[in-house]
Amino acid sequence: MSNGKVTILGCGSAKPTKTTSPSGQLVELRDKLFLVDCGEGVLLTMQKLGIRTGRLYNIFITHLHGDHCFGLMGLLTTLAMLKRTQPMHIYAQPDLEKLLKPLLDYHCGDRLYEIIFHPINPRKHEVIYEDRTVTVETMPLKHGVPCCGFLFKETRRVPKEDGTFDHVTRKRYAYCTDTQYSEKIVPIIEGVDALYHESTFLQEMSARSKEVKHSTAAEAATIAQKAKVGKLILGHYSARVEDHSLFLQEAKPIFENTILAEENNVIEI
Repeated sequence: MSNGKVTILGCGSAKPTKTTSPSGQLVELRDKLFLVDCGEGVLLTMQKLGIRTGRLYNIFITHLHGDHCFGLMGLLTTLAMLKRTQPMHIYAQPDLEKLLKPLLDYHCGDRLYEIIFHPINPRKHEVIYEDRTVTVETMPLKHGVPCCGFLFKETRRVPKEDGTFDHVTRKRYAYCTDTQYSEKIVPIIEGVDALYHESTFLQEMSARSKEVKHSTAAEAATIAQKAKVGKLILGHYSARVEDHSLFLQEAKPIFENTILAEENNVIEI
């Protein structure tokens, strides 16, 4: 896949720490940027890394807990201040538009660019974005509020003898957070090149994990093993665990090709 990579903008859970900010990632496929979740601090990290927001046209939000969407207002108002003119597309459940529209009208009602909301149903597995080279699908997750993951596919058009085209999938990347352990996603993500799966807690905290509908590192590794993925990326760490290597120690015996998400890191898909 040409330049397929993921930039980690935030890999912590709800409470920021000295080393982690709330969730955010940039997925790059075929020279296109896709922002997945936008917690507080995402814009700052993008600026530190020199990422040009002018290349960003599509934002995908898993759910409406603040650590996954509180950074949106800062990003969108800053784009207005920079006199952006290109439209921005936001894919999220319908309530996000209801929540943001009054704030956007108040703070940047005179913006030069259009914000287009695309309502999605987090309880359905379906294609929500498609262009000539990339498709994005939702996959339902198990969390305290409606929540979905996203499956990114790089596709290539192959001409057929009759003049039509076949669409051949090349690389696939799955983003799964927040969710408790659920094998229902296994058929959807089976064989993906890379899987980001939340690992909020260690196994010794499994009771708390079930209570708040999150996963442990061991459970994330088990999903990766069952789905036969190429690479597992752990993230969404609880602020209670300062030593992130403990997540890796728990996951690797179950799924060897496991790495840790670390902010500012770029991971090849």
